[in-house]
Amino acid sequence: MKSWSSVLLAALLTWILLFLSLLCHFFDLQSQSRLIWSKTHHLASVDREQTRTSNRNAGASEEDWRRIRADYRSRTKNFYRRQSLEVLQRLWAGNLPVGMLSPRLQKALKVQLNTNKYQVVHRVPRGGRKSRMDLYCDMKRSIKIRTVDGTEEPFSNLGWNHLVPSQALKDLHTSPYQTCAVVMSAGAILNSSLGSEINSHDAVLRFNAAPTRGFEKDVGSKTTIRLINSQIVSCPEHDFISSSLYRDVTLLLWDPASYSANLTQWFLKPDFDLFIPYMERRRLQPEQPFYILHPQTIWNLWDLIQNNTEDQIQPNPPSSGFIGIVVMMSLCHEVSVYEFLPSLRHTDRCHYHERYHDVACTLGAYHPLLYEKLLVQRINWGDQDQLKTRGKVSLRGFSTVTCGT
Repeated sequence: MKSWSSVLLAALLTWILLFLSLLCHFFDLQSQSRLIWSKTHHLASVDREQTRTSNRNAGASEEDWRRIRADYRSRTKNFYRRQSLEVLQRLWAGNLPVGMLSPRLQKALKVQLNTNKYQVVHRVPRGGRKSRMDLYCDMKRSIKIRTVDGTEEPFSNLGWNHLVPSQALKDLHTSPYQTCAVVMSAGAILNSSLGSEINSHDAVLRFNAAPTRGFEKDVGSKTTIRLINSQIVSCPEHDFISSSLYRDVTLLLWDPASYSANLTQWFLKPDFDLFIPYMERRRLQPEQPFYILHPQTIWNLWDLIQNNTEDQIQPNPPSSGFIGIVVMMSLCHEVSVYEFLPSLRHTDRCHYHERYHDVACTLGAYHPLLYEKLLVQRINWGDQDQLKTRGKVSLRGFSTVTCGT
């Protein structure tokens, strides 16, 4: 019995010791846990403070970045505005070297110079600075606005002498128009409020698919002649046959042949198929004056530009704008041209009726547009204030120019 009591006592003591050991271990863990929690809380506080500090610093950096970015944009915008203004001032003064064009335009011009789709016979640029009157006389002598009259092959064999209008373009009006307007489709004419002035002219020439409806305040509503390229009549999206844009006006259509091609070669291989739509239109509306510009006239204009510049120009046909200007100089006593030389409203928006932007629309890449503008500037009788504020060039018609033999 005594032995059994001793074993029970020993077991009880062992259990008590074990309990005390576990109790001490528990309190030690709790203490360590509080210590760890305290340290963790401290570290978390430090981390949150660092995060807040970091966020504050990040916020400051973001504000700085926004300010820097806004400042950069402002400086860039001002730079391009100043550069654009410098280009315009050089253009208004008739002194705009190719080196002042943007690198993209210079590259595009170089690409065009290295192509010769129309097999143009290159000439050594003559340059020279003729006086305004000498340049007028040069234009009057060298430029004859001819249309296809049906008397030359292959059109004579096709019966075109009965298809084309019986009256020549220059004879449609009993005498030259007194005052004429050539209205470019440039985006810069928006917000010009030139509509009333444009409507006051005896005749108004417009281009391609440029509308007047909805833009009367800026471009006017009168249209006497519409100069269209062969894409207008050949591409279905222009709806040439049924569109009201091409009704109740005189139509003048152009398409470039190769530089030295005869009419038969041109008829067999035009840039765009203009002949079938032309014949269809003439049969449907024989009363409408509708002419095709002789392709030789187009290349005579190109020769005129090349012969009056010091640079080699693109071996591509002149722009519709330049063709239209010279056409009206042959039909009118006085010609006002709007936004061919850009005003202070200058924009890279190509057309007032379309939301398409490209700086090449103003200074050219495919057409020798820059050289056309410089030439027109040289024969301008108006002052620079008209150019700057109204985008207006004042020209004399060929009939008012007296030249020596």
